[in-house]
Amino acid sequence: AASPPRPVSIEELMEAAKGVTNMALAHEIVVNGDFQIKPAELPEHSLERKVRDIVHKAFWDCLEAQLKEDPPTYDHAIKLLGEIKENLLSFLLPGHTRLRSQITEVLDLDLIKQEAENGALDISKLVEFVIGMMGTLCAPARDEEIKKLKDINEIVPLFRAIFSVLDLMKMDMANFAVSSIRPKLMQQSAEYERKKFQEFLEKQPNSLDLVTRWLEEAADDLAKLRCKMLPPHCSSDGATAGDSALCSTAVQNQAYLKLLKWDHLNRPFPETVLMDQTRFQEIQLEVEQLLLLGTVLLVTFSAAGSALADVPGFAEKIKTIVKVLLTGMHLPSFNLKESLATIGEKVCAEVNSCLSQHGFTPFSAERETVLKGQIQAVANPDNTICKLIDARIQKFLENYLASGHQKSLPAIPGGLGPIQRELEEIAVKFARLVNYNKMVFSPYYDAVLGKILTKE
Repeated sequence: AASPPRPVSIEELMEAAKGVTNMALAHEIVVNGDFQIKPAELPEHSLERKVRDIVHKAFWDCLEAQLKEDPPTYDHAIKLLGEIKENLLSFLLPGHTRLRSQITEVLDLDLIKQEAENGALDISKLVEFVIGMMGTLCAPARDEEIKKLKDINEIVPLFRAIFSVLDLMKMDMANFAVSSIRPKLMQQSAEYERKKFQEFLEKQPNSLDLVTRWLEEAADDLAKLRCKMLPPHCSSDGATAGDSALCSTAVQNQAYLKLLKWDHLNRPFPETVLMDQTRFQEIQLEVEQLLLLGTVLLVTFSAAGSALADVPGFAEKIKTIVKVLLTGMHLPSFNLKESLATIGEKVCAEVNSCLSQHGFTPFSAERETVLKGQIQAVANPDNTICKLIDARIQKFLENYLASGHQKSLPAIPGGLGPIQRELEEIAVKFARLVNYNKMVFSPYYDAVLGKILTKE
């Protein structure tokens, strides 16, 4: 009998959660090529923002009051110059010896304090040096902000603006660091994620239950498909072992394809792909939109015959119309039938215009009605053409996954020519996500599939 699960302390759970958080950040940096650190924005009417604004106002009011004294008091201003100095030094690289010497020399706080005590401090001159140094060290994208600083004449607003730009420069520096470490992180992140997931798995031993069910269903799907493809006179018992054995890679690919049909509202996502649920969901939505687009294009070209098949730009015009009118198709407020009716009207108008321009006879009212009806029928889940396009899209994605790291793309199935570019873009994005996930979690998949395929 299995031993009872060991109680887990709150501290252990917190440590495991921290590991998962770090893993999620590393994963995001590696998988998302557009990952960037962005400034945190507190909600406008939140308590945190009100408290922050009150504290900031009190600080800047105190600085202004000190500078208006006769003679001025520079305690707050000197502290700010010290912070600015540290910020500027943090932007320097090891080779910036001359710039480091300049900053250290001009922003010498002991000397500045002596000048303030003797009434010889020229705060404007120091601020001018700071702005010049910021202009030297900032990214080109911040040149406009630096230029605006030079137009501010009052000291307190200028100090506030300087710190605002310094925050942007820190963010730029952090994003530069992220882009620099990405190649190295890519090499190590798979092992890092696997290690962190293992630590989490040790605290939560049932953390592969959903993965197991997901892979079992994929194996069942492939087994049923294999049975359908056997010749009528053969049974699974009569097939050779080589023919009937399910391949682990094929089962995994089938499992990932199932993620593009996932019911996110009613079914939890497998544990290993949980961090990428949003990405898989986005690809799923793209595939669903592409399915409608491909179906509309197929029925349109079928209705128009060969007349418009080679007309330059015609397919792109139709695609633009359909994409615009399907915007937001996954929102609850979206009405697919109404949108397809509008698409039917627009497509028929575009077809007739194109036919007339190229010397062909425009559609009769009867042919227009038929085409509009075919486009509106796309809303029916059992629509034959829609199911055909869906099967071919899935087959292409399956072939793309199976092709591994080959440079050449699989052949585009018939009828998908007009959406080839969009389909290939989705396939590349999907395969990148799948392959990285396999790289991280393949030991767990192999262990689970070892048991499942033995049963099969």
